[in-house]
Amino acid sequence: MRIGFVSTYPPIECGIATYTSYLNEALKKRGNETFVVSPLGAQGEGVFPVYRPASASMATQIFDISAELTPDIVHVQHEYGLYGPQRGIQVVGLIVRYKLVGIPVVTTLHTVQEELDHISETILRLIVNESSAVIVHEDFQKEVLVKYFGQENKIHVVHHGIRDVDVVKDAKKKVGLEGKKVVLLCGYFRPTKGFKKIVELMPEICEGGDDIVLLVAGKSRGLEYMEYQREFFEAINHSPVSDKILVLRGQFPQYTFDTIVSASDVVVLPYEKGAQSGVMAQCFAFNKPVITSNLFAFKKLIERSNAGLVCENDGEYVKNIIKVLKDDGLYRTLQNNMKEYVKKHSTWSIMAEQHIKVFQSVVRVPYGRARYVYWEEEK
Repeated sequence: MRIGFVSTYPPIECGIATYTSYLNEALKKRGNETFVVSPLGAQGEGVFPVYRPASASMATQIFDISAELTPDIVHVQHEYGLYGPQRGIQVVGLIVRYKLVGIPVVTTLHTVQEELDHISETILRLIVNESSAVIVHEDFQKEVLVKYFGQENKIHVVHHGIRDVDVVKDAKKKVGLEGKKVVLLCGYFRPTKGFKKIVELMPEICEGGDDIVLLVAGKSRGLEYMEYQREFFEAINHSPVSDKILVLRGQFPQYTFDTIVSASDVVVLPYEKGAQSGVMAQCFAFNKPVITSNLFAFKKLIERSNAGLVCENDGEYVKNIIKVLKDDGLYRTLQNNMKEYVKKHSTWSIMAEQHIKVFQSVVRVPYGRARYVYWEEEK
């Protein structure tokens, strides 16, 4: 089928952009034709960067070009703030435009909290009502939507996909951390990530061994949270174990990011808010055990995979990080559980097939045995 995405897309700095790029490639490998309508700054084959999120005419711009490309279905990637002011309310008008001309819309909701505030409830109610189908990443997110809005048959759970990749060889040597036990914090520097907490706990963590170091890798997005960033880097610079903390800054290309993750032994995700993590999916791809906060989405993934440890308080971060780094048997068990989980449940290939089933359930033309054909020219 011909699938039109509405989403951010690389090299735009956005986890949704990365997610869409992996799903897009996985769907194309299954003989589907795709295109992406994205904000200005996106690049790639079949990518149409046509709008600014702050534009009052954004919904019209997206609709006009995507409808001309005659998709069988449109897949909207939703995150608050991607579709203009008032937490992205313009996306509702966009979905309605497709509905009026008979183009089915599947909307993936990347953030569904356990309790919805007034604005979230208002926007999500409209999205669920007007979309042909809705995808979420966790069972509890479906339960939340059904509790508030009903329509259980319309809502589908498709977990976050995970790449099938190999660990980068000699990664620790490339990073300059040969012979070290590497604790990794990676991603955008913002208060809700909880990175400062781990920096402040490093003196206690280092008591677990002279070879333990903290690798901090990431950057800010634009000029956001500047005061927090100042406090965060002051905490690093003034730490009594600052000599055991290495900071790498940059908007890393994929290979650089892969090398950084490959150089780690354990990845810590002390997030205070959130409903999913693209970074966690990258950890699973490289079989790196994770230490997480007790966010509900994290707890559910750890329960399914048995590939990490969940922390309820600061003391458990210290205890669990040292435990994973020093207990070789536990480390191998977590890695093996992770490999098994990815292989059986979460590769992008598996996720693509699940998306196709959702798409096929709402395509309105009874194509029956008619086969969609799309071959790219060999290069």
